[in-house]
Amino acid sequence: MSIRSIVKILGVLFMFLGGLMLTALPFSIIFKSNDFWAITYAAIVTLSTGWIIWYANRNKKEKIGKREGYMIVVLAWLGMCFFSALPYLFSGTFFSLTDAMFESVSGLTTTGASVISDIESISKGILFWRSLTQWIGGMGIIVLTVALFPLLGIGGVELFVAEAPGPTSDKIHPQIKETAKSLWLIYVGLTIVLSIILIAEGMTFYDSINHALTTMATGGFSTKNTSIAYFTSPLIQYTLIIFMFLAGSNYTILYYGLNGCFKKVWQSDEFRTYVVITLGFIVLLTLLVYQYTDHPFELAFREVCFQVISLITTTGFVSADYTNWTSTTTMICFVLLFVGACTGSTSGGIKIIRHLVFFKNSILEFKRILHPRGLIRIKIDKKIVAPKILTHILVFLLIYLIIFVVGSIVMSIILTDFEQPFLTAIGSVATSLGNVGPGIGQVGPVDNFAAIPKLGKWFLAFLMLLGRLELFTILVLFMPYFWKIN
Repeated sequence: MSIRSIVKILGVLFMFLGGLMLTALPFSIIFKSNDFWAITYAAIVTLSTGWIIWYANRNKKEKIGKREGYMIVVLAWLGMCFFSALPYLFSGTFFSLTDAMFESVSGLTTTGASVISDIESISKGILFWRSLTQWIGGMGIIVLTVALFPLLGIGGVELFVAEAPGPTSDKIHPQIKETAKSLWLIYVGLTIVLSIILIAEGMTFYDSINHALTTMATGGFSTKNTSIAYFTSPLIQYTLIIFMFLAGSNYTILYYGLNGCFKKVWQSDEFRTYVVITLGFIVLLTLLVYQYTDHPFELAFREVCFQVISLITTTGFVSADYTNWTSTTTMICFVLLFVGACTGSTSGGIKIIRHLVFFKNSILEFKRILHPRGLIRIKIDKKIVAPKILTHILVFLLIYLIIFVVGSIVMSIILTDFEQPFLTAIGSVATSLGNVGPGIGQVGPVDNFAAIPKLGKWFLAFLMLLGRLELFTILVLFMPYFWKIN
């Protein structure tokens, strides 16, 4: 394994992160907050560290293989989580490394779980940095910078594969550099468009930028204590509903849609399933909320629509406390924590395509029982799913379930003193592993994670990283054969 090549790339990524920290300084100046020097020092430390380790290995040009790719992704995320926590520590937002790291990991993994009890008391520069961490993590720091690597003599294909090890391999362009550029332009473009629309609808310039960053990242950090419930304008909420849905779509599909290739958009089995599942849950929950609460129909529809899309896309914004509707709707919302949106999107979770393949295979299994000699294969987008991909998906689902069960047991032990240890345990594990944000129990939509013990916060932070990198990227490092020399 080429250690110096790995370190060289990490140096580039840390310099990139340090440069992005500086974008929070204008907000510190404009709002005269007390975080200017804290952010500056954090940026200097990050930039200096990145430059030193890059400069010491600048002439290293060994080829990067799969093992190096996985190491770079995992070490990059760990390093970025640490450096992203520095502005919180230097500004005094948190005095505990545990809380600073939890907020940082939650931001970069676009989970949206927070340990801040009074968000509106946080200085504007730090609050912007908090939102920006989600935007950085949304597309993935590797994908955002992979187009720049050729200029530095660094190959990027292996990094992209390690960053997004999903079951599909559809590409907008044959070259990974061009793919990354297209994704980046769509991501930036939609963020800018949403900011402008939110300003036109009455949000302040500052709030619009923050919410545009965290919406397109499907992150869910807000500048308000009550999240989107603070903005009572139906127009703002419907706008966010649309953009959350777009952010949960495969960016390849968005590319085709923006280029007028609507036939290709609707030909996608995953996208059609995404639309059907979303509409199905909206209809079901709207009828339940309208029947069992005193909400007018439009309000019931809007709140349900917002929360369903927020949970499915793992954005985690809150417009209403869904745990106060009915016990049935609470259970349904808990199930939504396991859905996830499309592959190739900024959302977390299991992803629609894995559910689709699993259920198709399950149905076909009955057909195989009746026709044991028949060659019956699964097709997605009219293409046969390769056996290795099917195995990958089934193993992923099994491991995901095992981690959820074991994690819930661990958290229930940690949360013994809580009023609702079981509900809080399964809620915190499900929302952390799925990178959603709000859960159930004492980490519901109107609560936060401040009361979770230190050990629990570190454990949940690990689950966030595990979920963000889709399990295998991290778990493969724990396999003995990963470290064997060929």
